[in-house]
Amino acid sequence: MQLFDLTGKGAVVVGGAGGLGQAIAQGLLEAGANVLISSRKEDALKTAVAELKTATGKTAEYFAGDATGEPDVEALVAAAKSKLGNVTILVNAQGFNKKQDALDFDIATFRQMLDANVTSFMITAKHFGRVFKEAGYGKIINLSSVRGKVATVGSGNAAYCATKGAVDMLTKQLASEFGPFGVTVNAIGPNITRTPMMVSVFAKRAADANITVDEYLAAQGAGYPMRRIGEPEDIVGTAVFLASPASDYMTGNILYPDGGLTAIG
Repeated sequence: MQLFDLTGKGAVVVGGAGGLGQAIAQGLLEAGANVLISSRKEDALKTAVAELKTATGKTAEYFAGDATGEPDVEALVAAAKSKLGNVTILVNAQGFNKKQDALDFDIATFRQMLDANVTSFMITAKHFGRVFKEAGYGKIINLSSVRGKVATVGSGNAAYCATKGAVDMLTKQLASEFGPFGVTVNAIGPNITRTPMMVSVFAKRAADANITVDEYLAAQGAGYPMRRIGEPEDIVGTAVFLASPASDYMTGNILYPDGGLTAIG
């Protein structure tokens, strides 16, 4: 039995034009899946498709749309079925983080984060879940964070932690509701990861501390059992596992490729 073989499986990665979403899309392609990536910006999608082609020799499809709106998600479902045929895998990797002190947090931004980081996950699960229910099989993988389980020291992450905690509970509830249809719902909770989006953040923090970026990253990783921060590739294996037949009896779980942070945090 080929437990990790995704040959011929159709996979949609929302938030697949960069960062962890693109890394996961690459891993799914390498495991044999037919992949469609989606995000709001078509230029970013075209760039990601070209990078995926270079990395894997395979061509991913793409769809530009906003996952916070049901009409766009309904159009995404239709496009995925048309381009991929049999769709059985959904990865929710969309969202953003805006850090502000809780005493001064802009509530409009807080609501935007709830919409992007949580509501969009519900919308995609609702519409792809219908497809999976009809097929009697499906895999939903939500990108959460260790910050859904443990808070940060100091200020800035009130909205991010709240949204990731909500993703974790949404994952568990959807697993309860979708399980009878043969659909699994799980989440991945990584630690701080060196994605392209974080490069400027690391540079600013290093400059503020008057140290190099390498020194900053080494200091960040020193407190974790694995003694380093995460790389995008560290998340891919977990995603392929959750997308594959190897995890057919696992649902409602949050897996932590986090260098051991949640073991000690």
